[in-house]
Amino acid sequence: MAPPPNNSSGNAPRQEAPVKAPAKDPKKKDEKKDENLSEEDLALKQQLELYVERVQDPNPGLQKAALESMRHEIRSSTSSMTSVPKPLKFLRPHYGTLKTYYETMAESDLKKYLADILSVLALTMSAEGERESLKYRLLGSEGDIGSWGHEYVRNLAGEIAQEYSKRQGEETPIDDLMVLVQQIVAFHMKHNAEPEAVDLLMEVEYLDMLMEHVDSTNFKRTCLYLTSASRYLPGPDDVSVLEIAYMIHLKFGEYVNALQIALFLDNMQHVKKIFTSCDDLLRKKQFCYILARHGITFELDEEIVSDDGEREALQEIINNAKLSEGYLSLARDIEVMEPKTPEDIYKAHLLDGRGSASASVDSARQNLAATFVNAFLNAGFGQDKLMTLQSDSSSGGGSSGNWLFKNKEHGKASAAASLGMILLWDVDSGLSQIDKYFHGTDSHVLAGALLGVGIVNCNIKNECDPALALLGDYVDKEDASVRISAIMGLGLAYAGTQNEQICAKLSPILSDGKASLDVIALTAISLGLVYVGSCNEEVAQSIIYALMDRSESELGEPLARLLPLGLGLLYLGKQDAVEATAEVSKTFNEKIQKHCDMTLLSCAYAGTGNVLKVQNLLGHCAQHLEKGETHQGPAVLGIALVAMAEELGLEMAIRSLEHLLQYGEQNIRRAVPLALGLLCISNPKVNVMDTLSRLSHDTDSEVAMAAVISLGLIGAGTNNARIAVMLRNLSSYYYKDPGLLFCVRIAQGLVHMGKGLLTLNPYHSERFLLSPTALAGIVTTLYACLDMKAIILGKYHYVLYFLVLAMRPRMLLTVDENLRPLSVPVRVGQAVDVVGQAGRPKTITGFQTHSTPVLLAVGDRAELATEKYIPLSPILEGFVILKENPEYTEDN
Repeated sequence: MAPPPNNSSGNAPRQEAPVKAPAKDPKKKDEKKDENLSEEDLALKQQLELYVERVQDPNPGLQKAALESMRHEIRSSTSSMTSVPKPLKFLRPHYGTLKTYYETMAESDLKKYLADILSVLALTMSAEGERESLKYRLLGSEGDIGSWGHEYVRNLAGEIAQEYSKRQGEETPIDDLMVLVQQIVAFHMKHNAEPEAVDLLMEVEYLDMLMEHVDSTNFKRTCLYLTSASRYLPGPDDVSVLEIAYMIHLKFGEYVNALQIALFLDNMQHVKKIFTSCDDLLRKKQFCYILARHGITFELDEEIVSDDGEREALQEIINNAKLSEGYLSLARDIEVMEPKTPEDIYKAHLLDGRGSASASVDSARQNLAATFVNAFLNAGFGQDKLMTLQSDSSSGGGSSGNWLFKNKEHGKASAAASLGMILLWDVDSGLSQIDKYFHGTDSHVLAGALLGVGIVNCNIKNECDPALALLGDYVDKEDASVRISAIMGLGLAYAGTQNEQICAKLSPILSDGKASLDVIALTAISLGLVYVGSCNEEVAQSIIYALMDRSESELGEPLARLLPLGLGLLYLGKQDAVEATAEVSKTFNEKIQKHCDMTLLSCAYAGTGNVLKVQNLLGHCAQHLEKGETHQGPAVLGIALVAMAEELGLEMAIRSLEHLLQYGEQNIRRAVPLALGLLCISNPKVNVMDTLSRLSHDTDSEVAMAAVISLGLIGAGTNNARIAVMLRNLSSYYYKDPGLLFCVRIAQGLVHMGKGLLTLNPYHSERFLLSPTALAGIVTTLYACLDMKAIILGKYHYVLYFLVLAMRPRMLLTVDENLRPLSVPVRVGQAVDVVGQAGRPKTITGFQTHSTPVLLAVGDRAELATEKYIPLSPILEGFVILKENPEYTEDN
């Protein structure tokens, strides 16, 4: 083999003298480039180069002709922007030349003409951050900017936003920018680009300008974008955006949408204005149905409705008097009126022999569980097989009394109260059936009857205030259980009403030195429910004093933690309004101070989706603490409370909670399942279901209990078969553990709540509105579950009845003009997000056609499948009034 030449080692490469290639002639390079162009393009290129030369000609006539031609070429090519238009490509090398020549020109119309052209050329040629497109636009003529094409207008809008923020910093005038903004917004609104117009106006903080540009063709899309964008804006911008949307809806007579925004803002003046602006009585009835669903108290006065008869009819709808009737007509239509028993749910015969063995275990606790299951299962149906069976001589007197006495002591209270749940919303027959328990000697039965009265009246307002008349006298009784039930009953019956008589009845109890801690704690909760979200200072003061009066040992009790929650409910969703109270809470005993801080923070920002608050709460969860600290539980629930506002935040929160499970302390792990239950309440997401199923076998029994209860919450009222099977298997797995078995039974009752016709989801109106009373009921129950053994498995199991505040039929019931049920075909399918989409996209997918009344799951949306009627509400949920369409003919 020959040795490698000139190289001793054999592996280094051979070094040669570098040869310099001759420099390429730039002219040749250009010619080569030109050879690749078609004849047409080549002609255009030469044409444009000629124009550039002529623009610099001293003869003004030639200059003008060249500018006109150049302008024409550019305009005709920029109307569509799939790639860079050819004129802009060919003029790129001459951009610098034209700019330099522009500086030398004297002021004239021609100079402005050239500025216009430079402004468009800057679209592709100006350096990043120079904003030359805007600079030359402001120097150019006043012509129509839209004629240069969409992409140019879009680019200009971006540069205006940057320039605006720079000028705001320097405090220089912005009038010239505003003239341009006016033109751009008008252009966008004419060309179906409403989101871009709104974005620009948000950047320059001048949303009021929208009012003059919206018309009947584009206001709906504009408002849809405004309301969706508001969720992602920091305060106070979010409120101002919604105010504009409210005014636009009002301007075009879309009163129902305006009403929803007014309720979202919790602005009663706006609600009043909607009633006074609308003359149509039928529409006002529809408003009343929406107010009733939202669960707020709204008193109509003569100014709103002058006619007494009409006013009474409308007030009756707001008071929810027809809720029971509508719910039962849904039940009859779906044919589920037949009462069910807890055994129908347990299905013990499907378990392999172990289910029956558990009969010997703690029968009183089993009967108590059956009481709750029966109450949730037959809620609102008015009949069941345990409590309402009429005594019949042949059956050996199987009256409700028998079931009542199969429960022990405080179990009897829950059993008597369950009658209220079975007769839910039916005040007249409910009170007459509960009445029989008022006359016995057993104080536990009396306590249950008092609580039952509160439950029957929950979400229903009645002119003659039967709840106050019946419960008022028992608030000051000696017996603690009677007293607590009367107080809780008032809290349930008057939640959200801000009734001053209730305040006068309950406030003195908080300062009563002799009252036991449980009485004080549940008084605080009841006051919190009655004044939910009202920021009432008087009530806040009473609760704060009650907290300061408690001894250190009492503050360590699980029930004492309900006092800060009562305080938090006053500020539910009210954000900054809580700050003064939060300052005061820093003076509390350190045993409860942090707990109170977390509770106030999470309640005040509940349902706002505020990312900074979620981060703050996560920070508290990241700390590893000594034993005895309890504030991390509320912090974990707080993450769910704040993040439940919109889908994106919700998914992120679920992921954060998964991390907390892996790295958090034991007290955090106990709260995580409850937080997951709150995030997906009545909405069984598969990933959450799997996580909870895993946790339900956890070695720590408190984690397992929380996971089991949460399985019930995420499946509440859905009859979800997968969760039902999981719970059935858990009942045989835990057949020797009475505490866990009790939790499994409660969860089974929740999943089959109202035989699958009810929901606990506090959101309604296509997930836009959050009902404050519903959320308050859920949060109270979850706080009680933070210490499962002391409260739910102790003698305070009746706090589970707070869930009744969130129970609503998940129905769409269409009624005619006389408010009688009217069956029409509707399409029900998954809701599709159509914000900012072009054209008229379909709003639901994968739909099925049914006749009303129909059940709606979370995420479902309905639309009418007939043109014979016009719905008076654009959102088909709950009670919807249909008006006959005058233009409809059968041939349609």
